[in-house]
Amino acid sequence: MSELQALLFDVDGTLADTERDGHRPAFNRAFADAGLDWDWSPELYGELLAVTGGKERIRYYLDKFNTGFRYDGDLDALIASLHKAKTAHYTRMLAEGAIPLRPGVKRLIGEARAAGLRLAVATTTTPENVTALLRHALHPDAESWFEVIAAGDVVPAKKPDPGIYLYAMEKMGLTPAQCIAFEDSRNGILASRGAGLATIIAVNGYTRDDDFTGAAIVVDHWGEPDQPFTVLQGDAAGHDHLTLDLVRQLHARG
Repeated sequence: MSELQALLFDVDGTLADTERDGHRPAFNRAFADAGLDWDWSPELYGELLAVTGGKERIRYYLDKFNTGFRYDGDLDALIASLHKAKTAHYTRMLAEGAIPLRPGVKRLIGEARAAGLRLAVATTTTPENVTALLRHALHPDAESWFEVIAAGDVVPAKKPDPGIYLYAMEKMGLTPAQCIAFEDSRNGILASRGAGLATIIAVNGYTRDDDFTGAAIVVDHWGEPDQPFTVLQGDAAGHDHLTLDLVRQLHARG
């Protein structure tokens, strides 16, 4: 195994628990703005998370859960407009500090930067969502900490397709053996493992029961010295929170 050189991060559900209390209400506000009576409950949104990508999620909702909806205009344009409005609501919530980082995220990223490791984002969410979260929840200059922010539609297919990870590594000139990925969902690990990456999983309320076959470790969150994680799958080698030393060990195991 090559020496670890870079950490590649998913965003939604991984760096912050954005889905239930961030994206979902932002979608609902966009629907209301457009005069639509659609309301995505926490339970329904959990089912919609089977599909990655906001525009794709709206279309999946119409195809499976709201089949009676009829629209005389350009449906693609409507979906794009709704998604744009949703992004505006979501980034506003971030600016207001409504969506904090998950336990251990800020600490581990700081450890990685101090050690000279390279950082990148590989996500299906829009670039605006990524930069807003980094600026408002991590640090005003955090966007510059990440060598590559691979987000949104920079690749034709979204997770579980591995394309977003392959794109990030190509931009960095790195191989999978030199990197490790951080994910939270089944679609995420299918993408990261499909790209050949060792993968650390921190579940959230929507993904706790997902199949994480092939993960280097599965924990409930990354943890802090005073807030230990619970290991759901794998071996933490005596650690009770995710440290850079543990990340290196997990990477070395492949």
